[in-house]
Amino acid sequence: MKILVFNAGSSSHKSSLYEVTGPLQDTPPDPLWEANADWTKQQGQTDLEIKANGQSISQQLSTDEREKIIQQLLETLWSGKTKVIKDLSEIDVVGHRVVHGGKEFVKAVRVDQHVKDAIQKLSIFAPLHNPADLKGIEAIESLKSDVPQVAVFDTSFHSQMPLEAKVYPGPYEWYEQDIQRYGFHGTSYQYASRISAHIVHKDLKALKMVICHLGNGCSVTAIQNGHSIDTSMGFTPLEGLMMGTRSGSVDPSILIYLEREKGYDAQKLDQVLNKESGFKGISGISSDVRAIHKGIDDGNKRAALALDVFIHRLRATIGSMIAILGGIDVLTFTGGIGEHDELIRARTCENFGFLNLKLDQQKNAASPADQEISTPDSAVRVLIVKAQEDWEIARQCWQLMQ
Repeated sequence: MKILVFNAGSSSHKSSLYEVTGPLQDTPPDPLWEANADWTKQQGQTDLEIKANGQSISQQLSTDEREKIIQQLLETLWSGKTKVIKDLSEIDVVGHRVVHGGKEFVKAVRVDQHVKDAIQKLSIFAPLHNPADLKGIEAIESLKSDVPQVAVFDTSFHSQMPLEAKVYPGPYEWYEQDIQRYGFHGTSYQYASRISAHIVHKDLKALKMVICHLGNGCSVTAIQNGHSIDTSMGFTPLEGLMMGTRSGSVDPSILIYLEREKGYDAQKLDQVLNKESGFKGISGISSDVRAIHKGIDDGNKRAALALDVFIHRLRATIGSMIAILGGIDVLTFTGGIGEHDELIRARTCENFGFLNLKLDQQKNAASPADQEISTPDSAVRVLIVKAQEDWEIARQCWQLMQ
């Protein structure tokens, strides 16, 4: 079975083609083809990297429009040095990461008009993601309308959170109106939790685990008995940690103040909170942590402050998750920042020495994928797990199509 995966991020688009010929495995096989489009570095430009047939090609596209990027990305599947299929008729199913599934979607589903309408309706709660997910679905439809498509929802992994974690402390009518904490990055957490258990040679259901998914979007989840019992993102992906351009949690009265005293309307508040805050807003430089580090090296105090705020909030959130779990066996870092930023991992772990958590500085500096970076005598196992959302999506597509 050939499975094409679309993983639309807020500032990137990743895609992979897998061929599954036998029983599913935990660790991902090498994809036949993979593509990564990133438009965070410069407005109006996209860095596109394609890998297939032992070839790796890089292109710079003079656009950051998702539809055009997807079109050029897909053409490399059946043309040029990275050609691996004749046309889309060879694809058995296309799987899409969809960020917000609301209460209705607690597992992967076949895409039909009802599902598309629901994704569109839920876009108001995930404005940086759901519209992008829908564009991916529509792009495939325009090329080959009869290929089955599957939606895999980030929120589904958190659907079993207890009510005390889901319900906001406002009027109970909020919960009755589906205003609750949903959580996100679920596809990443499902994969990372399974691989983390594999690395430490323990049964997943026996572990108290905190996983930090850190990238342009950031969240932390407490996992017990293999299930999410609390997570930092909530009704939308805006709650919780400070992120690339998102504020994370702020005092709601700030928004009331800005509306009453500064004339902000809902559109302005949405723009500020989702696109002008976080690393970008505090540093004034960029949403990219690599640029933040360079700014710090150049003596930029706002860049240093942005990193300090991020680490302060990350430590506080991990601490709260440990309290919810009543202890911790495994702390896992995943996502672009989680996998590659040794300084953020080291500074985050510094404050958990009281738990007898000990980081192996040499291993941490090497940033090894899918390995432990704590010392042998550390009471908490600290891991790096490479994010493999694409393979998790492919797994769920395969299971559904069976």
